[in-house]
Amino acid sequence: MIRLVIAEDQGVLSSALAMILELEEDISVVGTAKDGAEASQMIQETQPDMVLTDIEMLNKTGLELAKELMDSPVKVIILTTFARDGYFEKAIEAKVAAYLLKDTPSAELIGHIRSVMSGKTYYDSTLITGYMTNQKNPLSYKEREIIALIAEGDTSKEIAAKLYLSDGTIRNYISEIISKLGAKNRIEAVSFALNKGWL
Repeated sequence: MIRLVIAEDQGVLSSALAMILELEEDISVVGTAKDGAEASQMIQETQPDMVLTDIEMLNKTGLELAKELMDSPVKVIILTTFARDGYFEKAIEAKVAAYLLKDTPSAELIGHIRSVMSGKTYYDSTLITGYMTNQKNPLSYKEREIIALIAEGDTSKEIAAKLYLSDGTIRNYISEIISKLGAKNRIEAVSFALNKGWL
């Protein structure tokens, strides 16, 4: 029996998924969560084999949940509408077992759940093509930290205080970020990173 938790913030879709999967003799939905934080708690309590999760959810995203479960025996399947290269890149880094789009037919989804349980991985072919041909995130770990703080509205001085660096160093990092992303200013850099799914 494949024991599975669903993490999906759209209640109707979550219920429909649970209903479809429960019809299978070898699949048992042991819980449904409305976000990654609730799913994390549910996984600790129910010890499932697998979690089927969306990406964009409040409190904790599906990618954050996947990263948290990276070294655990719980297999992660991403099921989302977002085919962004940045999201796929983060999913690969988090070692997700499968990355599927929400227009995947239910029979295929069930097949992928069984395949993942047997140790296989599956990534939607359109994502692989996009990942191979499009630009990967060129920012270093520190630069990613800084652009995330810019996106939150922090000034150079506030970022410097948070990261224990000088204001000048932060301004140098920001110049480098803008240059690497081919942006005109920090706002355009944040917008570009958001569109790519890098934030």
